[in-house]
Amino acid sequence: MAARRRPGLPALRYLRHSTIIKTMARSFMDEDFLLETDTARQLYHERAEHLPIIDYHCHLSPKEIAEDHRYRSITELWLGGDHYKWRAMRANGVDERFITGDATDWEKFEKWAGTMSYAMRNPLYHWTHLELRTAFGIKKVLSEKTAREIYDECNEKLKSPEFSARSLMRRYHVEVVCTTDDPVDSLEYHEQLRKEGFGVKVLPAWRPDQMLAYDDPASFHAYLDRLAATSGVSILSYGDFLAAIRKRHDFFAAHDCRLSDHGLPHFYADPCSEAEARDLFARLLGGERLPEAEADKLRSAVLYALAVMDADSDWVQQFHYGPMRNCCTRLFRRLGRDIGCDSIGDDRTAASMARFFDRLDNDGKLAKTIIYNLNPADNYIVASMIGNFQDGSCPGKMQWGSAWWFADQKYGMEEQLNILSMEGLLSRFVGMLTDSRSFLSYPRHEYFRRILCNLIGRDVENGELPASEMDRIGHMVEDICYYNAKGYFRF
Repeated sequence: MAARRRPGLPALRYLRHSTIIKTMARSFMDEDFLLETDTARQLYHERAEHLPIIDYHCHLSPKEIAEDHRYRSITELWLGGDHYKWRAMRANGVDERFITGDATDWEKFEKWAGTMSYAMRNPLYHWTHLELRTAFGIKKVLSEKTAREIYDECNEKLKSPEFSARSLMRRYHVEVVCTTDDPVDSLEYHEQLRKEGFGVKVLPAWRPDQMLAYDDPASFHAYLDRLAATSGVSILSYGDFLAAIRKRHDFFAAHDCRLSDHGLPHFYADPCSEAEARDLFARLLGGERLPEAEADKLRSAVLYALAVMDADSDWVQQFHYGPMRNCCTRLFRRLGRDIGCDSIGDDRTAASMARFFDRLDNDGKLAKTIIYNLNPADNYIVASMIGNFQDGSCPGKMQWGSAWWFADQKYGMEEQLNILSMEGLLSRFVGMLTDSRSFLSYPRHEYFRRILCNLIGRDVENGELPASEMDRIGHMVEDICYYNAKGYFRF
């Protein structure tokens, strides 16, 4: 297609300008994508590219893995639960019928392909094309013009057993995944996979968010009924509540759980005595809706108890904090949670975070910890906070997790890596994860590895790191991409 002439630019001058661009431009997403220097290319292709993937935090369905789910179309696989894509489509003026509604798979895909043309510089543009290339071998650019061709080619390949849930995990050389599981989950699919000897380790991760969800007493009571049923403990008091939690925690540990994960708006660290916790829980059990300040005191007591259990079981505890949930009432009423209407919160949490970890540290109950902040304004807070509680018991006991959610893109990753380098030890970082519900999201590890190698390669070529230490630098890259996580989580 002929380039559009900019108004006011003489024809000959514009022709020269266009020719220079064509001469100098690299191919889109070639084998050296994001790798700007020879050293970066060497580090990626020789040290990072072929390492296995440890995906220690994701939201994949254990049921789909156990049943080796086959996908009816690329729409189901790609758009079925991806609220990142849903947000982009809404921003492009796509009606909700073609996003979460009753439109056909083709109609939804066509709208997504049309959105791609307007998504340049959004990380979805890179992720989408990485997934097409690495999973399907498709190097065409997705747009309205190529939509039908790509849709048909993907769907034809999805008919093959090589594109089932398990096969996709093998394709990407996945070694371990940790799913995200409620404490009342039976873990039956994890047990099935363990007995079958599926080559990829699929381990549960304990996500007890509902144990802090006191805003709706009726909903909390319903959850307590499920907790009582699965634990075999009648929950008539705060002590019973903790006993039931402990039984489920032990059950998860028996199923090879190594990690917990908490989704929090902010850290809860208000002083709350045992007597206060018993009284607050009794009022909650009686159907009272606690004032927010009192609910936060009870949350503080329960969160501390959960952290102690993690330490006693030698687990790694993860904290994802900072989102504002369900901001759009219209869509929440229509579609519910997790539909792309969450945002970055601005709660200041440094003081409560410090109190929370300090109490655990003083009590000798601070487990290995990974902190993920949603608000980039907290980057230096978290990077400096982890340094306060390193204790020499193991390398990198306190970790600042990889750039998360809205920051999970090129610039967010670079900033996280740079700040961690300045405030801590990048060499001890446990690296990337997908945090995804999709079996096509594993190229995010590749994306991270390319960015990491590019940053380090640039430092070498700028004389900021010694070229004489390339072997050590290569080992650092391998550690961040794979070996640190393998050792940290004892995989």
